[in-house]
Amino acid sequence: MAMAVLCLPDFTPDLRARLAADCYVPLPRLMYPDGLPALQDEVRRLEKLAVRRDFTMASMGHSPRHMTTLGGNLIAQESELITSVYRDSQLIRLVGAIAGWEAVEVRDPLERHVINILHQQGDTHGAHTDDYPLALVLFTEAPDDPADGGLLEHVPHAGLDALTTGAARSAHHRPGDGYLLRSDLSAHRVTPLRRSGLRRTVLNFAYTTPDRQAAITPSASELY
Repeated sequence: MAMAVLCLPDFTPDLRARLAADCYVPLPRLMYPDGLPALQDEVRRLEKLAVRRDFTMASMGHSPRHMTTLGGNLIAQESELITSVYRDSQLIRLVGAIAGWEAVEVRDPLERHVINILHQQGDTHGAHTDDYPLALVLFTEAPDDPADGGLLEHVPHAGLDALTTGAARSAHHRPGDGYLLRSDLSAHRVTPLRRSGLRRTVLNFAYTTPDRQAAITPSASELY
């Protein structure tokens, strides 16, 4: 079922070089036009189980979280489709090839795949880095206009303070797009939605290496 959803690009050395340099690789049109609606419907079905979060994380420099989330435990219980996409062997091989080392699933069922929904004016996923090295982000919804917010901002090979120095790079994505982020080495955040009626919904797939399965911070327990 996964390959009916994903339209994986061929690996090229340029993809690996870009991830190494920028900690970010855009993957436009990562989902087939016929596969995207199926994933959109699945995420919308699961949204009724998601929980609203409005707080700041002191451990991340008082970074705001205004978002609706669903953790991996419930996704695993409720969605064969999302679980099969996450575990797709060709996807994992591509992720590992771009990274330049063996990529494997995250054992922690809470962290391995999550749904993050921004759907109110001002919603944002504030500055952070991740416990696990690779985040593959799939967009099922996104604002059409970059001026409406919901942009990825990131600074490669930098800590959280770098996001406030003018060094941040921004990226706009559309439904069906994806990107791969070296999310442990790149400070990143999502800019606030600027008006009502907008939605930004993503699936965040975490991958790691065989010898790196322990979470560094308790971020998941604070979110889900």
